[in-house]
Amino acid sequence: MAHFHVIGGAGEKLAHPVVRKIGLSDLFDSLRQGAADFWEKPSHYVLLTLIYPIVGIGLAVWMSGYYTWPMLYPLVGGFALIGPFAALGLYEISRRREMGMDTSWRHAFDVLHSPALASIGGVAVMLFVVFTLWLTAAQTLYESLFGSAPPMALTDLINQILTSPQGWTLIVVGNLLGLAFAIFTLCTTVIAFPLLLDRDVGAFVAVQTSFRAVMKNPVPMAAWGIIVALGLALGMVPLFVGLAVVIPIFGHATWHLYRKVIEPEPSGRSRTSH
Repeated sequence: MAHFHVIGGAGEKLAHPVVRKIGLSDLFDSLRQGAADFWEKPSHYVLLTLIYPIVGIGLAVWMSGYYTWPMLYPLVGGFALIGPFAALGLYEISRRREMGMDTSWRHAFDVLHSPALASIGGVAVMLFVVFTLWLTAAQTLYESLFGSAPPMALTDLINQILTSPQGWTLIVVGNLLGLAFAIFTLCTTVIAFPLLLDRDVGAFVAVQTSFRAVMKNPVPMAAWGIIVALGLALGMVPLFVGLAVVIPIFGHATWHLYRKVIEPEPSGRSRTSH
């Protein structure tokens, strides 16, 4: 029964949240609301997300010493794959602000007390498996084109990629491969974690509902994926520091996107407090 709770939620039967039809205007409204959440107390949220630029810079330093430069782009791109899980605390802050509750930064960790914590963990495990598969696929593709000996410096890698037919093959095939992983992540988790924070529906229903949301709103969800990808790319340019602003805004906006996509429970059984 405990195993079913993780997969199917707290009820005796699988819940199936009602998915709404949304438009492109809803995306921009969600971003506006997400920015408002962020700017209410930006210092708190920046502190919560400084881990991203720190990790990004750390990755660059690590690679310069261990000559694993070919994995830099896959690792940086992988941030987008694990982002839905990493933004859990931001969803919680937006949930509390929506209800007029205290939004002090410490409440970002209240997700640890969520009744759906096990289900959240289950979806998180799926994301990290996807992340690992992406890194493995990227490494395999690189080695199939250039062999197992990595370049000694980033400049060597850039020269290797831009001045050879194999390099252009790597760019095209690698990005198509990354796009496939990104689409899978979008379809399975675009609103899965906010849904689990709000309702204990189980990991299976959360993933299924995300998929149904994408299928019902293919154009807005595709646009959302492009907006997030472009935002993350811009945030990474100045040594990843821009991510400390971009990520929290997207995190908060995702909560509001969830509210627009999913009908509220008529019974009012959604989580209202801890």
